[in-house]
Amino acid sequence: MAGQKKRKVRKKFLHRMKIKLTGVFAIVLVGFIVVLCRLVYIEQVKGEEYEMRILSQQRYDSITIPYRRGDILDRNGTELATSTKVYNLIIEPKIILAEGSKEVELENGEKTTKQELVISALKTYFGLTDEEIHAALEDKDSLYKIMARKLPYDVVVPYNEYLETKNGRYIVGVWLEDEYQRYYPYSTLACQVLGFTASGNVGNSGIELYYNEELNGIEGRQYGYLTSDQTLQRTIREPRNGYSVVTTLDTNIQMIVEKQIAEFMAETGALNVSVLAMDPNNGEILAMANSYTFDCNQPYNKEYFYYQFANPDGSYSFTRMVQPTAETPPEGNGENAEGEPQPAEPIPTVISAPSGEELVNQMSDEEQLDALNKLWRNYIISDSFEPGSTFKPFTVAAGLEEDVIHDGDSFPCDGHYTVIEDERPVNCHLLSGHGTVTVEGAIMQSCNCALMQIVQKEGASVFYKYEKAFGFGARTYVDLPGEVNTAGLFYTEEGLNPMELATTSFGQGQNVSMIQLCTGFCSLINGGNYYQPHIMKQIINENGDVITSYEPTVLRRTISEDTSGLLKEYLYQAVENGTGKRVRLEGYSIGGKTGTAEKLPRGNEKYVISFIGFAPVEKPKIVLYVVVDEPKEADQSHSGASSLLAHDIFQEVLPYMNVFQSNTSVDDGSPVVDEAAIPVQGETEPESGTSEENSTSENGTPNETEPGNGEGTPEGNSQEPVQE
Repeated sequence: MAGQKKRKVRKKFLHRMKIKLTGVFAIVLVGFIVVLCRLVYIEQVKGEEYEMRILSQQRYDSITIPYRRGDILDRNGTELATSTKVYNLIIEPKIILAEGSKEVELENGEKTTKQELVISALKTYFGLTDEEIHAALEDKDSLYKIMARKLPYDVVVPYNEYLETKNGRYIVGVWLEDEYQRYYPYSTLACQVLGFTASGNVGNSGIELYYNEELNGIEGRQYGYLTSDQTLQRTIREPRNGYSVVTTLDTNIQMIVEKQIAEFMAETGALNVSVLAMDPNNGEILAMANSYTFDCNQPYNKEYFYYQFANPDGSYSFTRMVQPTAETPPEGNGENAEGEPQPAEPIPTVISAPSGEELVNQMSDEEQLDALNKLWRNYIISDSFEPGSTFKPFTVAAGLEEDVIHDGDSFPCDGHYTVIEDERPVNCHLLSGHGTVTVEGAIMQSCNCALMQIVQKEGASVFYKYEKAFGFGARTYVDLPGEVNTAGLFYTEEGLNPMELATTSFGQGQNVSMIQLCTGFCSLINGGNYYQPHIMKQIINENGDVITSYEPTVLRRTISEDTSGLLKEYLYQAVENGTGKRVRLEGYSIGGKTGTAEKLPRGNEKYVISFIGFAPVEKPKIVLYVVVDEPKEADQSHSGASSLLAHDIFQEVLPYMNVFQSNTSVDDGSPVVDEAAIPVQGETEPESGTSEENSTSENGTPNETEPGNGEGTPEGNSQEPVQE
């Protein structure tokens, strides 16, 4: 009995102990978890703060470790912009002075001090003078002194090799800091599209500006501090390099376009030539070029902006607005309504020089900066102009889609058309008239009279609805900075009175940008899908992993596939047998439309000549838009400048794109009937403020086309020369 009692007491004791042990274990576990959570909190949230506290109790210097800015690549991986490594020469006077007095034995048996060895190396390998070195060493407590910046690799190689020798191992307090310098392998290629960078990795214009945040990385930091025994310790936080932007550009197409532009400028010349190539099936920009260029590696080189001031005789001049003086009193400077003197108005003064360099010397800093901004400006997205007859396909498409006209309908043309009874008629470009033309013939022969009759059937409401659908009067929001806002350069529905409606139907009286018209045109010939134009294809990290990928999205439907099919056939006939015959290329099916717009003031014989086309007609792979501003021809309106340039570009681009010859048509030798921009009679100027927004570019600068008072145009449609 006694034994049984003892066993029961023991069991009870063990049970109590288990409970106590479990409780103690739980308390320890909870405490461990609390400590662990606290450590994680300190590391993740307070780590940097405590690190700085510790370092603040020691003598230290901190320096940033630069990140590498991401590359800009074309669609095939070709580098268009990259960052090359350069080196800054750094010395640490505190270390050199602390260690410098120690004597060392050289390879040749001679003895010297570490400080003397350091000074000798700095003079030998980096060309520093005794004065520069001793001046730097006077800052005795410094651990970071820049002695030379942006040294190329070939300069630092001999020094690095020296460090591997017996003598070089004694070098203290000298090291090379990595830095990156932006480099553009093709210098001027796609310069306005790429842009350039200023100091500090700040993008300036183009892709460099628009994708600046993605291209830039995060700087690292290196902390160096001396312990109590004068040992240098370093703590390094590595940088995160920037992402690379893979663009939709094709370097080969861009080169072909720029080469052909250069040849055209050398043979014919113009105020400006711009070319835009797009893939109509997804809105990708394949090439974008202007005749004026600059070297992205030397964006401030003023030699590139001399073209703005060149005169035919080889001299240079520009107009400066100056305040009148006693010797040059202003004309008409009388009194205001209250009898007070009118303030003096600036008067234009022509500044001339025999050479561009001498002209620049006479320009103020502000005038030079203005000239540079015009050089960097991308005409294709930042400027607007009257499109002329390249607008006609949009008017026809609206009529077909709304079923107010049909394939095969015909319209009379006797050289002019009376829009409003008892008012002067509006001329066709062919004053003798086209006779009776079908809808197809209206596009082929570019008949103004037929277009005015078509738009009358549509009415202002339908016409305006399709203007908006095709993106006119609004930004495309292409992913490039500085896009012009043409809202103030387009009639509202209420402003489309009979005369304005008639003249707008064939592209006179309202302004467009090249990117705007080309994007809308892509939807005309791709089945009616309106894609947002874009230049970015992918954003990738340094390992090639995709961070962001642009997926083409149909923003809206503009027309049906049936209407698109008719338009493609009409535009094909315009090249085969109409005003676009100069573009015809043997063996290839090309469609397109010419345009001729006279600049304001009317009657000045200055024209913007354009052509927009696509190939192949069956399944378009490329849309090409060529605009020539004031070709240097005696008869600009009949020069066919844009068509000839488009022909030459197509001739090289189509084989490169593996577009095979699909027909055997050849030029029949018949003459081309050029369309001329005839001054339109009876237009009226709409009221001020024809739309919701003023005409300014996205970066806040005014458009190149300043508000004017040209007859029959919306406010702001002055059509001033592009470069003036």
